[in-house]
Amino acid sequence: MEYPIECKLPYPAIFDSHAHLDDKAFDEDRETLIEEMKNSGVAGIITCGCDIESSKRALSLAHKYDFIYAAVGIHPEEIQKGDSLDEIEVLAQDKKCVAIGEIGLDYYYDKEHKKLQKEIFSSQIDLAKKLHLPIIVHDREAHEDTLIILKDKKPKGVLHCFSGSVEMAKEVLKLGMYLGVGGVITFKNARKLPEVVKIIPDDKLLIETDCPYLAPVPYRGKVCFSGMIPLTAKKIAEIRETDTESILQLTKENATRLFNI
Repeated sequence: MEYPIECKLPYPAIFDSHAHLDDKAFDEDRETLIEEMKNSGVAGIITCGCDIESSKRALSLAHKYDFIYAAVGIHPEEIQKGDSLDEIEVLAQDKKCVAIGEIGLDYYYDKEHKKLQKEIFSSQIDLAKKLHLPIIVHDREAHEDTLIILKDKKPKGVLHCFSGSVEMAKEVLKLGMYLGVGGVITFKNARKLPEVVKIIPDDKLLIETDCPYLAPVPYRGKVCFSGMIPLTAKKIAEIRETDTESILQLTKENATRLFNI
């Protein structure tokens, strides 16, 4: 995989708050890529599980590399596997686990199991609160139900790859939660997100890749990875009328605070 030279930094300033490093897209050169990222400005990565097996793989990567941390959980698209929340609880007590995630609601593909999705999402929030961990929330075309559950449960955590309105963002921020912004902010068709980015307080902004997905322009459609984050940070900086370095620094500080790193 080609590593974009313009994404390299002389110091570790990048913290990717949401990645999937266990994805098969990285199978051919995962170790080489991780070492390259570590040597060129990536200070930290949260790699997220979507079910029991991917959560185990996330933990394995976190134990292998000191700058990688894991989140464990059951993604709404994986709920019908019947994975045990008891096993997620066991995995979550690992010293390299810093969050319960990726969890949440997704009505884009699955409109038939909304009740079950909400039950499992709520149960995983309860688990996170029991273990004093933040949550990493997936919300796709389920804004209303996601917000209802968050208002009821009042967890700490982040809505990753935020896709809601400014009004929803304000409600989430009132709960003390963070908002994650990724490569979508660089897309020409990102309509609501620039307005959201303008109103996020400095201490509630996180930056992410959701890699291997959602690579920023000019790499849209390519395999994404944490080294591309400066391109996203540059666009955020333009919108917020600041500089790229400031965005990288504050999002790094926010991530280390939220995930207690």
